[in-house]
Amino acid sequence: MTETAAAQATQEAASLELTDGFHLLIDALKLNDINTIYNVPGIPITDLGRYAQAQGMRVLSFRHEQHAGYAAAAAGFLTKKPGVCMTVSAPGFLNGLTALAHATTNCWPMILISGSSEREVVDLQRGDYEEMDQLAIARPHAKAAYRILHAKDIGLGVARAVRAALAGRPGGVYLDVPGALLGQVMDAVEGEKSLIKVVDPNPASVPGADAVARAVDVLSAARKPLIIIGKGAAYAQCDDKMRELVETLGFPYLPMSMAKGLLPDTHELCASAARSLVLKESDCVLLIGARLNWLLSHGEGRGWGEKGGKSFVQIDIEATEMDSNQPIAAPLIGDVESCATALLDAIGGNWKKPDESWTGAVRAKVVGNVEKMAPRLQNNNSPMDYHSALGVVKQAIADHPDTILVNEGANALDQARSIVDIHKPRKRLDVGTWGIMGIGMGSAVAAAVETGNQVLAVEGDSAFGFCGMEVETICRYKLPVCVVIMNNNGIYRGDNENWSGGEDPATTSFVPDSRYDMMMQAFGGVGAHVTNADELRQAIAEAFASRKPTLINAVIDPAAGKESGNIGNLNPQSVVAQARYPQAGK
Repeated sequence: MTETAAAQATQEAASLELTDGFHLLIDALKLNDINTIYNVPGIPITDLGRYAQAQGMRVLSFRHEQHAGYAAAAAGFLTKKPGVCMTVSAPGFLNGLTALAHATTNCWPMILISGSSEREVVDLQRGDYEEMDQLAIARPHAKAAYRILHAKDIGLGVARAVRAALAGRPGGVYLDVPGALLGQVMDAVEGEKSLIKVVDPNPASVPGADAVARAVDVLSAARKPLIIIGKGAAYAQCDDKMRELVETLGFPYLPMSMAKGLLPDTHELCASAARSLVLKESDCVLLIGARLNWLLSHGEGRGWGEKGGKSFVQIDIEATEMDSNQPIAAPLIGDVESCATALLDAIGGNWKKPDESWTGAVRAKVVGNVEKMAPRLQNNNSPMDYHSALGVVKQAIADHPDTILVNEGANALDQARSIVDIHKPRKRLDVGTWGIMGIGMGSAVAAAVETGNQVLAVEGDSAFGFCGMEVETICRYKLPVCVVIMNNNGIYRGDNENWSGGEDPATTSFVPDSRYDMMMQAFGGVGAHVTNADELRQAIAEAFASRKPTLINAVIDPAAGKESGNIGNLNPQSVVAQARYPQAGK
């Protein structure tokens, strides 16, 4: 055979090589640097997970789709790449949809890929297996939603999803994958050509010169300025630039919960321990990647001082965020790094920092409140209260600042947020904008997988109930996760009574003295049962040293908590109910 004939034969043989929807989807994800999938196997995506694992992707299987989704959402926040969750159709999709909406609400990039029934059956409502128009259901809860019907369009569909998840304000994207698509076959060469590598999915968005000048004018006129840093600034991963901006301005700052550690909570400008003072007294607020939503009382009431007494400067990638609750005197539309750079360039070397009468008063309040709190964090009572337990957690994080703290609950969340200092960026994951319970174990898995760091998950016993079965997932993958359950026998408090006087337990009560530690032991992890701060300190130290999956059942005084943590005001009240049930005031 001549050399030319041999080459032609090779080309003809290559043209006969085939690929399918399974492998095109995997190749499209890998081409876009997505190498981890969080999923629950089942029809019709079981083999997709197997093939992905065989092709070198890391595929982590959960016990429930919601927690696989929470893991993908947290991965998006930590990595600035879309976290991918893969679910089965209908019920599995609906379970994952909660997490997708959670990612969208928090502005984190995530892609939910779900198998689905065939269009020709769904559209005529012929009663297919798990028949559901998933695309229509997903759209209101996602930044974007797409369906792929042909194998040749898989590359396009994945590229659309990646770009939509990352561009501008990040969010969740739904990608609908009918089961028949995965088995579709096409020429391998043509299939490879159909794949798309997304280029520059989120280019810098630089604010206009007039907007920057206006912001500088407003900031320079302030006498009692304040910076509020949101998780959008932490997501941006321009940590050095953020620190330079804060220190150049010299303003006291409040970090929102997942922005804690962007600058250390122990920084001299951190005003977390003087929150009430700075919110009430400040005359100008610079918002960086933070929204004036319910978490900040919409910028009025509940500690904000006189209505209309503040000027707001806001940095946000989304123009429609401006004026959402308060008039923004100087909007800066752009990504955090570009806006911070533009402000620093405009300020130059002539910036006059706030008067010591303001910064000194804030610092004095911080020092005084920290000193006042310190003795409460050092008691060794048995059973513990939240302060003694969280005093141990605070020290553990200080000693191991690379540890990622995952936190959810009512009292366990609210008090940890104010007590436990975070020292490095993106080392705290919690319930986010919705205040949603059940994110704990999914977030813990993602934190361990995406960073390799030790994870410490501080959970209320109620919050743990939403996601507790995922401790088996933690054990199966041998992840360095230490779970501390603040066990006070109930929701808010463990000493509640049935107001009817009947035999049923109160609606907020659990089985007293539950041994959650035995759950972890059942799956091969380490369980510990502790009743005082010294025992808790020892158990955490052993978990960190071994990096083994560990669950510590920390016994908390049932009377230590309070109703609804720090947001009890959101519970509706009525004079009729208060008159009928005087127990409500106790």
